[in-house]
Amino acid sequence: MKHFLLASAATMLLGTAVQAEQLTVFGPWLGPDQKNIETVLSDFAEKSGHDVRYVGSDSFEQQIMIDAEAGSSPNVAVFPQPGLAADMAKRGFLTPLKDGTGDWVKENYAAGSSWVDLGTYKDQNGADNLYGFFYKVDVKSLVWYNPENFEDAEYEVPTTMEELKALTDQIVADGGTPWCIGLGSGGATGWPATDWVEDMMLRTQSPEMYDKWVSNELKFDDPAVIAAIDEFGAFARNDKYVVGGAGAVASTDFRDSPKGMFSSPPQCYMHRQASFIPAFFPEGTEVGEDADFFYFPSYAGKDLGNPVLGAGTLWAITNENDAAHDLIKYLQTPAAHEIFMALGGFLTPHKGVDASKFSSKSTAKMNEILLGATTFRFDGSDLMPGGVGAGTFWTGMVDYTGGKDASEVAAGIQKSWDALK
Repeated sequence: MKHFLLASAATMLLGTAVQAEQLTVFGPWLGPDQKNIETVLSDFAEKSGHDVRYVGSDSFEQQIMIDAEAGSSPNVAVFPQPGLAADMAKRGFLTPLKDGTGDWVKENYAAGSSWVDLGTYKDQNGADNLYGFFYKVDVKSLVWYNPENFEDAEYEVPTTMEELKALTDQIVADGGTPWCIGLGSGGATGWPATDWVEDMMLRTQSPEMYDKWVSNELKFDDPAVIAAIDEFGAFARNDKYVVGGAGAVASTDFRDSPKGMFSSPPQCYMHRQASFIPAFFPEGTEVGEDADFFYFPSYAGKDLGNPVLGAGTLWAITNENDAAHDLIKYLQTPAAHEIFMALGGFLTPHKGVDASKFSSKSTAKMNEILLGATTFRFDGSDLMPGGVGAGTFWTGMVDYTGGKDASEVAAGIQKSWDALK
């Protein structure tokens, strides 16, 4: 755990005089992201006059609960997952954000109502309050491809799920293999398949149904969920669609799976994965030139808009003072986002930022996908109980790609969920 001091003699925040206070922000960032968030917080300190201290830890989830129970919480905590924040709100460890914050988010964030929903939790009395402000987001609804391969084969980037499925069949007809899919990840093997299923739930069911599934109000073995699993299977369990055939999907490491797009001739043409995957592309690969991406499309024939699956960090007040509320107000300014945008590795649903401030054209393009979202939903497996979301859901998807029936797999996952209640 490291401790940093960011201070300034300035006495103004967003044009309003404030009383300088000490403010501690506790989050999960270490390394480069830590330096980046310190830069943002330095700007806040300069504009506010507050004495701002950032503490980073790779054991954030455990430490924040220990601190809360000991009565020594930081003023603001940065949560990687909404579930933990919701638990703390229910126990009375969080302070609701100022009135009007939710209205601001709805007005200024793309899919604003989704962000309000994701940051709203029940308090000790069961009343709903907005506790979380989202800042720094990741996008998972992406399909990666090699532009040169598409150009050589005269393939067009699909804009609907119907077109994506047609392109998949066209590649097979032309003698190629459309998809590279790998679920291998050591003890976490299976997790890439959960992202596929979550994306398919959002493309076949309403956001409300997705939420009910994540909370288990909609059972895992419901026909709607089974259908979403089979939507994934339509790609992953077809020997002609995936490199090595369906039997190789579970055993192929997710880090190695996209490399087939860069061989000559290409072993595969497309890879569905989150924004982080270029870290595992061959050395020297330039995103925007050697590799590119498009939105994992929705169905034209369904009235479900353009949902985006992803993750992100939410900021919540865990030890209230005026400076904490000032910081949440500061995070609503374009500058708070544009500083991090310029440093790289940052996406934002804020509609008021200057897109030219992004560190690269590819990042700006990725952010356009986020801004085009009609619905944003958090990675469902991250919100489920650990025994399911990081357990039987993973292993169940491995069994499914191995040939087990979707209904049987779903029933087993639901049984494990029931055992936790």
